[in-house]
Amino acid sequence: MIANNIFRVIGDVFTNSLFAPFNALKSADNWWISNIPNFVFIAIFFVLLGYWMNESVKFKKEGTEDLPK
Repeated sequence: MIANNIFRVIGDVFTNSLFAPFNALKSADNWWISNIPNFVFIAIFFVLLGYWMNESVKFKKEGTEDLPK
């Protein structure tokens, strides 16, 4: 019974509080407002991709990208 209550509380926390902003965005009438989380995730992806490519170029210039272990 205790384990059941723990999982019920975890479910309530996610359903009622953590997903509330997404439920509000889901009911928005404007397409641009509804897709704000997607745009944020895409922007984060491109920033991290740029960082990764910059580091890759740096290691390639140093000649340390394929050193044996």
